[in-house]
Amino acid sequence: MARREAPAAGPGSRALIVDVIRSAVSISRVELADVTGLTQPSISNIVRDLITDGIIHEIGSADSVRGKPRKLIAINPANRLGIGFHLGPETLTCVAVDLTGGVVGREVVPLTGDSLPDLLAARFDDFTAALDLPRDRIEGLAVVAPTALPGPSALNGARAALAGRIGLPVMVENDAAAAALGEFWSRRVSREQSFGSIYLSTGIGAGFVFGGALFRGASFDAGELGHMSIAYDGRPCPCGNTGCVERYASMAATVAAARADTALAARLRLGPATSGAYDAIARAAVNGDPAAYELVDAAAGHLAVAVTSVVNLLDLGRLVLTGPGVALAGSIYARRLRTHLARTAHSRHRHDITVELSAQPRDAASIGAAALVVQASVAPGHTPGPVG
Repeated sequence: MARREAPAAGPGSRALIVDVIRSAVSISRVELADVTGLTQPSISNIVRDLITDGIIHEIGSADSVRGKPRKLIAINPANRLGIGFHLGPETLTCVAVDLTGGVVGREVVPLTGDSLPDLLAARFDDFTAALDLPRDRIEGLAVVAPTALPGPSALNGARAALAGRIGLPVMVENDAAAAALGEFWSRRVSREQSFGSIYLSTGIGAGFVFGGALFRGASFDAGELGHMSIAYDGRPCPCGNTGCVERYASMAATVAAARADTALAARLRLGPATSGAYDAIARAAVNGDPAAYELVDAAAGHLAVAVTSVVNLLDLGRLVLTGPGVALAGSIYARRLRTHLARTAHSRHRHDITVELSAQPRDAASIGAAALVVQASVAPGHTPGPVG
């Protein structure tokens, strides 16, 4: 009996198979055929090519009800590497990951006044040399920042020059979107899940992965959660809107509220830098300071309202909270969001909505940047966009 292939075998089928193997950890060829809908000959051909390319390898056998043991295949982690850079306000975070999203190396350095291509090229060379990474296994570099990309920006302008300097493909992306892809890839989330990530920093962003691919929108600007209004007559926002959740729930908003409380600001000795001041507030909140807790809990409540609207709109089933804003007080945000979703999410009677905290919230964007490179290399077709 003839078997219908869905999807048709081709370049997209290779990406599909890699993604299924990634999320399954280990799987047999028979199971691959069942999951993907591809025929056994297609599976055999693609798996053979992936083994030849070193992307996957056979790791043993499992018993089979049909008698003959099934050979198991898995991603070959160390075969290829991705490098990710996250441009922050004052620092550059550099990360290298393997094919499973496992972190191979990490470094944080201060930003200097050098031109962007010169700075990034020099840092790439120094970082990869310090880790003694084989150049022929590095698939490229992705640089992410808190800006909408592509579009007119210093980062996009530097991309081509940087690619020429390092001799490898260079990608650029929004940091919140990259963080979502990194969480999706390293957590081995199934492509069948509707997955979202909330990135809390000085602003607020989000990223969504559907069918294994980042959802980017018409102008690569999807995920601007911070500019979702939660109060039509609320605080004015520089974007031109009013009541944007970023004006109530971002790290910057929480620090501004704390500075307005002169007694709290003096007690916590808040410094001039937003990130340092926010960490002081978050640390005090989780250690039982009532005023600090009240501020962080209020911010978490505002964020929960906006995130619930996104969950209702997209019918998400799994969310990860990440970014420097949840590094210390993530439990407060997670508790607020879980409670609000359990009470008000439209889909609460049909399926669970899982809310998790990132294991590496401060590095999520740089890990995601490196994961973008890895995905573009081994599962092409998931990552459309500018590559130098």
